[in-house]
Amino acid sequence: MELGTAKVETGKKEKSVIWDWLTTVDHKKIGVMYLIAGTFFFVKAGIMALLIRIQLMYPESLFMSGQTYNEVLTMHGTLMLFIAVTPLILGFMNFIVPLQIGARDVAFPFVNALGFWIFLAGATLMSLTWFFGGGPDAGWTAYVPLSGRDYAGLGLDFYVLGLQVSGIGTLIAAINFLVTIINMRAPGMTLMRMPLFVWTTFVVSTLILFAFTPLAAGLLLLMLDRIFGAQFFMPDMSGNVIIWQHIFWVFGHPEVYILVLPAFGIISEVIPAFSRKRLFGYTTMVFATILIAFLGFMVWAHHMFTVGMGPIANSVFAITTMLIAVPTGIKIFNWLFTMWGGKITFNTAMLFASSFVPTFVLGGVTGVMVAMAPVDHLYHDTYFVVAHFHYIIVGGIVLGLFAGLFYWYPKMFGHRLNETLGKLMFWIFYIGFHLTFFIQHILGLIGMPRRVYTFLGDQGWDAMNYISTIGTFFMSFGVIVLVINIVYSAYKGERVENGDPWDGRTLEWSTPNPVPEYNFAQTPQVRSLDPLFYEKVHGNGKIKAAEPVQDIHMPNGSILPLIIAIGLFFIGFGFIMMNMNEPWIHPFIVTGAGFVITFGAMIARSVKEDHGYYISKKDIEAEEMG
Repeated sequence: MELGTAKVETGKKEKSVIWDWLTTVDHKKIGVMYLIAGTFFFVKAGIMALLIRIQLMYPESLFMSGQTYNEVLTMHGTLMLFIAVTPLILGFMNFIVPLQIGARDVAFPFVNALGFWIFLAGATLMSLTWFFGGGPDAGWTAYVPLSGRDYAGLGLDFYVLGLQVSGIGTLIAAINFLVTIINMRAPGMTLMRMPLFVWTTFVVSTLILFAFTPLAAGLLLLMLDRIFGAQFFMPDMSGNVIIWQHIFWVFGHPEVYILVLPAFGIISEVIPAFSRKRLFGYTTMVFATILIAFLGFMVWAHHMFTVGMGPIANSVFAITTMLIAVPTGIKIFNWLFTMWGGKITFNTAMLFASSFVPTFVLGGVTGVMVAMAPVDHLYHDTYFVVAHFHYIIVGGIVLGLFAGLFYWYPKMFGHRLNETLGKLMFWIFYIGFHLTFFIQHILGLIGMPRRVYTFLGDQGWDAMNYISTIGTFFMSFGVIVLVINIVYSAYKGERVENGDPWDGRTLEWSTPNPVPEYNFAQTPQVRSLDPLFYEKVHGNGKIKAAEPVQDIHMPNGSILPLIIAIGLFFIGFGFIMMNMNEPWIHPFIVTGAGFVITFGAMIARSVKEDHGYYISKKDIEAEEMG
């Protein structure tokens, strides 16, 4: 009998491939779906970035109008930060974290699937804005009064409701990871034996829990202003526009670390693996991660040095912003010391990981520069800030994600990505990145403002804007090479029968390829940091078992998460229709249908007993033997 189809109690029915993926609660499949969705929106946001740079390639360009440029710029930033990078990170977390802690799944598999489908519903809702008169046009930060009902059109409603719905999914995922990491670690895996990627997942989940809630509150207030006529952010009705900036950046700066810290975790896995050394200063890395998260909530107002908070507030936030560079610097030196004296293998994953270090340092140095409140008045609305921000987001996060992709791809899909194409992609993308953004530091220093859709010639900006746009074409070509690599490797790639192709150090490499549905036939016994490496040196190369082989209980799949997400989609769309001039159907009908679908599915879940199914001991032993 095929593994996973055994019927011991409730049994598991065979499913078609499409139905299996629509109803799956397996953390590995959900991780892959996050990666696919994130890749789609990443490409979409990247195309928008290319359009932005084409517009600015020449002075007084007529490629786009100012209105179209504002919409594309707003959607580029929003998609890249909320809808592209976030699911890519959640994809790695979903697939890898349960394997690294020796668990068979996350704590709440049903809720895990629910988080993905709700995220996708919100992302889809936001994407529909282009079919209803254009995108949001108030910038990705949606500053009021530009995002108020008097200035911004229907696109901002899609922005607000799309982020509210997708944010619910992200919050659900974070809570799930917190419970999973706290309660489901293998015997012997103490907190100080967890891999760095697990630690960063744990800290990031905490950040999401406390950072996304103020964003949800702010979006709710903005929605009430726009749709129901409230006056929270309307100065002529005693509202306060600056309050929105505080609400947004109380979320917005921790959001940077929500995105960056998982990249730190990936780098902390890749560098030791290909330096053939244990991560230097593991304990300090853990506490540096925690300190970054703590300080991340104390620096938000450095985005607001120019609003007139006063010298005391500016000084306090300048100091905390400079302090956060200290734990980050600790991490940089620990990565360098890990590589120092190591037997380094410069494959594609290691190229991305090692290039991450100097690139992120440059982004961090310019961050300290803009932390100086008086000087920030000069930097604030210039391309210097654009360059700094992208050295963090692209030079940090995206390089880290590419490193993780090439590192864990054999575990996820059973074959390697082509190294020749991978290295070609790295050099094209990396050179293009620096061509695009390094020169923008200089553009900002000589006075080019950001958020402008055109500029006059003969100001010393022409050649640098041209070079910056050429760099964007390089980056785009690099992503195309990656897509070619993925397709080519699927057919011609080197198959990985061995579950440990990199001579890995952590538990995920102790599982076979493909990873069984239940992950581990027997719960592993962890005896050290880097447990697999420890067993290679002190044992027989295999992880010791903490339990005998026995029947494994697995959760059933369910279509209800998808149905609940569809209901939330209709609720959000119904609210948006309230601002449409001539809706083709009454908004209350759409909203009401959404509530019926959502709560009907929730009631169905609570009423229906789901005992799951069992994979028998006999089938497990047969699979393990052959």
